[in-house]
Amino acid sequence: MMEKIGKYELIRPLGKGATAVVYLARDPDSDRQVAIKLMRFGQENSAMSRRLLKLFQTEDAIGRRLDHPNIVKIYEAVIEAEQAYIVMEFIDGTPLDKFCAIDHLLPMHRVIGIIFKCCLALDHAFRQGVVHRDIKPANILIDANDNPKITDFGLALNLHKDMGKDSTFVMGVGSPAYMSPEQIKNYPLNQKTDLYSLGVLLFQLLTGRLPFRANNAATLVYKIVNMDSPSVCALNPSLPAGLDPIVKKALEKDLYSRYRNGAEFAKDLSTVRYQMLEEDETEQDSSHFEILRKLEFFTDFEDVELWEVLRISVWRELSAKVSLIREGESSRMFGVIVTGFVEVSAEGRAICRLGAGEVLGEMAFLHPTDAKRRSTVVTLEPTLFLEINSAALMLGSDELQERFGKVLLAKVLGRLREANKVLARLGQPAVQAIGAGCDLDLSPPLELL
Repeated sequence: MMEKIGKYELIRPLGKGATAVVYLARDPDSDRQVAIKLMRFGQENSAMSRRLLKLFQTEDAIGRRLDHPNIVKIYEAVIEAEQAYIVMEFIDGTPLDKFCAIDHLLPMHRVIGIIFKCCLALDHAFRQGVVHRDIKPANILIDANDNPKITDFGLALNLHKDMGKDSTFVMGVGSPAYMSPEQIKNYPLNQKTDLYSLGVLLFQLLTGRLPFRANNAATLVYKIVNMDSPSVCALNPSLPAGLDPIVKKALEKDLYSRYRNGAEFAKDLSTVRYQMLEEDETEQDSSHFEILRKLEFFTDFEDVELWEVLRISVWRELSAKVSLIREGESSRMFGVIVTGFVEVSAEGRAICRLGAGEVLGEMAFLHPTDAKRRSTVVTLEPTLFLEINSAALMLGSDELQERFGKVLLAKVLGRLREANKVLARLGQPAVQAIGAGCDLDLSPPLELL
């Protein structure tokens, strides 16, 4: 590794991208740690080198104009014959993409606080005439105090300079999953494109999945442009209902219906913060995970699938003699007994009793057209029941849906076999066959030959 870049003493690499390497370094003049983004210009592709230089100059020019506690500061930019580098504020933090997976989600109140601060940072950038155009988890760092720092303004659009002119920026810049419909269509952009991308990020941090998913880029683009996003509250039932309209407004395809600026977005987020528990929920989530891991029903579930189950479920504590399911009702609700016992009956006659690890309500969920309940389920003692939100499950990952399908089918077949045994004990004596099919003598009598 090199020892110095300019006057800066290199300490170690921090990361490497397609066009640049970022180093941790020390500024000898101020004796502070800084981050240095180094870009080298290849001789074999001068057009690419010119584009990289343009992106570099954009990040420097725009970065120097922005002065906000939630935007990474730019200190210096140096352009040389074969390389260029930007010296910027060093953030000892974690990229937000580390908290987008279903098994690593942050507690809700922390997510809202982070996005709230990002809204204000983007509002500041807009008032300076800057649109980021590539808001995504990897471009936001989180420090130990949950303070976000937006970085990488290399793709930013300078509204004061570029609007109405033939821009040198490449069409469709940004990350497809986070791009707004107007960005995909290559329409003129304003601050609302960043607010849309931030809405996608909020959706992902709350649910562990993107609002639009597809197996190929063409299908993804079609969904972003034409389809409505699912409800975050359907995907995560523990969320306050007030979050749904906020996320919907951020993801509006109609620009006139979307948030006008970051301040308006932040104001709405502040109204739901009081509805959330301020304590860290990670410990409770881990406890619930361990409980489910020990249940027979979830034996074949992968860890990441089990975390997704937690996000689409509600834990219900029930007293004795409480009805969980009533005969004749229509509902696709189903779930798993965590602790306790229940009685299943039909037409006033007991069918069976079920305990921990057993599933309830699966028949109505599995039936393609008929959600009518054919039995009643009543608790026999205090019972803890994990209610699976069937609507959220249908919007869940393909892997989770496939896993539930296999496990529920195995449960139904197992119960059908047990039911057949009961019916056999109550039935008439069976007709005895003369012999096995392969042993039958089908030749005609001798006298007919």
